[in-house]
Amino acid sequence: MSPERVRTLAHHYKCGDPALVQALSDMAADRKRGWWEEYREILPAALLNLAEVEHHATRLRSAVTVHIPGLLQTTEHARELFRQVVPEFPPPDIEHRVSFRIKRQAVLYRDSAIPYHVVIHEAALRMQFGGPVTARAQLQHLLDMSEREHITIRVLPFTAGGFPGSGQSIFYSHGPIPQLDTVHLDQSHGPVFLDAEAQLDMYRVLLDRLDSRALAPDKSRDVIHHLIRDL
Repeated sequence: MSPERVRTLAHHYKCGDPALVQALSDMAADRKRGWWEEYREILPAALLNLAEVEHHATRLRSAVTVHIPGLLQTTEHARELFRQVVPEFPPPDIEHRVSFRIKRQAVLYRDSAIPYHVVIHEAALRMQFGGPVTARAQLQHLLDMSEREHITIRVLPFTAGGFPGSGQSIFYSHGPIPQLDTVHLDQSHGPVFLDAEAQLDMYRVLLDRLDSRALAPDKSRDVIHHLIRDL
């Protein structure tokens, strides 16, 4: 859809938010085919939508309990996760999903890399998917990524006394403007996307509460170092 078409539709539906119309027009002007389109006939559309949301995000936040966030997973860690899915994925499907997940991580490496703030429960750090060697490499990768200026990794220890939000994994993508923010929840039947303002506000509060209970970045790195030594 062209920027002109966006403006025409906005006028037709009497959208009185110039900032929203401009943001949508700017996104429409970026008409380059997204890398995720090569997976259009291979993976579920919801995964492609996730990659597109991350591509347009200006900032990312997440909080996870059991799994390391996909944007911070190593290739082997991701492969082991997909091998344990029930019902099982055929080997070719596993490799497609692994390559897709790794390509999503480009948002953290590009010249205009976006800020990423993540709270990881200690339980996720102790899960040894693939055995000690794979687990050690994954933890070292987290340490390496935490040294990047735009990435903040904080650990929520078992001693924190709980995980507000019933322990669900939350991914919050800040859009070009607040009206385009999106929450992505991992569910057993697939990803769920939320964008109603009341829902967004609830998850912003929830993420802030988790952040207030998590260890500082330097203390979090100490925890990860300790876990590596124990492997």
